Amino acid sequence: MKRTKMKPAFQFLAEEKSNNGSFQSKSAETGLDDDLLDAYSKAVITASEKISPAVVRIVVQQTIRSRNNPRVSRDIPGSGSGFIFTPDGFILTNSHVIHKASRIEAHLSDGRQLQADLIGDDPDTDLAVLRTNAPNLVHAKLGNSQAVKVGHLVIAIGNPFGFQYTVTTGVISALGRTLRSQSGRLMENIIQTDAALNPGNSGGPLVTSNGEVIGVNTAVILPAQGICFAIAINTAKFVAAQLIKEGRIRRSYLGITGQTVPLLRKFIRFYNLQKENGILVVSIEPHSPAGKSGLLEGDIIVGYDSQVISGIDDLHRLLTHEQVGVKSTLTVIRGTHKLELPMVPAEYNPRVE
Repeated sequence: MKRTKMKPAFQFLAEEKSNNGSFQSKSAETGLDDDLLDAYSKAVITASEKISPAVVRIVVQQTIRSRNNPRVSRDIPGSGSGFIFTPDGFILTNSHVIHKASRIEAHLSDGRQLQADLIGDDPDTDLAVLRTNAPNLVHAKLGNSQAVKVGHLVIAIGNPFGFQYTVTTGVISALGRTLRSQSGRLMENIIQTDAALNPGNSGGPLVTSNGEVIGVNTAVILPAQGICFAIAINTAKFVAAQLIKEGRIRRSYLGITGQTVPLLRKFIRFYNLQKENGILVVSIEPHSPAGKSGLLEGDIIVGYDSQVISGIDDLHRLLTHEQVGVKSTLTVIRGTHKLELPMVPAEYNPRVE
């Protein structure tokens, strides 16, 4: 049997050297770099090049006054991400990026640094809309978050830790998640992804392989790996439209502080209640709709009109702007009695801190 003589490794490497003594890949010599890119790489590159010009770095200053001496204040810098979504300069970002900011700037990919004006801020959905005036603005195309599925390729672009226009990739890990906003309200229809996000990514776009925005990056679970969240773009479209139109999101409120508590089994059986929990009324704001309705501390709310109430989040979902001034009925358990109380929700006006 004839043996094939193998070349020593050093001889093989020596033959791979170019005339000038440096190593070069065969793909570089033949100009086949594009052919070596797989479909995944091409999709990421195409989407990134399409969306990156619309991504901005948000730089803010917050003026903090001393509690001991209100005349003494200091400016604290901060930053995040955002993206232009209309040709005339409207920018979407997170509420927590710009909340209480005394000055806001938008740094564009072409090097321009522009002042941005706050149009509206909604902490309950962690969304905010800014506007900047400049010519030749590239804007992102907004997609449909209802059309995406678990496993879809997604791309996140932002400014983590100040490293501008950083691209990370992953897939949609889950849909329909819920997340608690800083205001305490429950945010629904949240997209979970494993595309890496870090501080500074907040407010940046989550993009599909065709370059359409399907989410606004908002949060990460720091101890975990690959568990990040984005607000669905369909939610952002609704909120942005209302903020542009009115500068705020209209909601109704009752004026109570409550907590979810289990109901006694005898009440569930006797009144044929459909849920095992209700809202214990802990306190009532004076001159509020709840205070005018006859609701008392210690009552347990189990229904609102024809809807079953089993917790605070159920009530929040129902108290939309459409309920402002509309006569409704609150079902409560008081002692051993089930009562129907008339209620007219008022418009919620959060206090400016």
